[in-house]
Amino acid sequence: MKILQVDSGLFTGQSVSRELTQKIVARVQAENSNAEVIHRDVIANPVAHLDAEILMASGVAGNEQTDRQRTEVALTEALLEEVFAADMIVIGAPMYNFSVPSQLKAWVDRIAQAGRTFRYTENGPEGLLTGKKAIIASARGGIYSEGAAAAMEHQESYLKTVLGFIGITDVTIIRAEGVNLGEEARAQAVGKATDEINALNAA
Repeated sequence: MKILQVDSGLFTGQSVSRELTQKIVARVQAENSNAEVIHRDVIANPVAHLDAEILMASGVAGNEQTDRQRTEVALTEALLEEVFAADMIVIGAPMYNFSVPSQLKAWVDRIAQAGRTFRYTENGPEGLLTGKKAIIASARGGIYSEGAAAAMEHQESYLKTVLGFIGITDVTIIRAEGVNLGEEARAQAVGKATDEINALNAA
């Protein structure tokens, strides 16, 4: 088994999403002794956001690409290869301003590619990354799973949508929310999420 672990929590020493991804990966490794982990930290090694130069690079012959285009095309290919090789993708996704961190969005923009991870057909778009599992380690300062604030949630819903679009429909969410509502609330949220991780079918 190959696991791709993607982390996007800004505060590496106190990030709840990073704590959860570590626990998830450890749980999967405990059940799969030969599991290989590829770690992509989009905070420590940011992926440049798409701009016109990067977006158009794939349509430019290699000898006509700028140095930056060649560098960015190579990075995109590396990111795609990591996704192609993975049997399971574990994504650490804190909620920032009701959505995912822009660094994680930049990673998504590189791997969501027509002809590579999805294609358009006469019946509409078709995801090409079938047969893979994804686990989202979701961390939220407030409560967004219910109540009035649920309408502001564009984090888990976005990731589930984009993963489904590229063919990954087996998605599990491990959520710790309310972590900024005090130490007791944080401990309870992380404890509940940890219990869910321990109960995962990680085979």
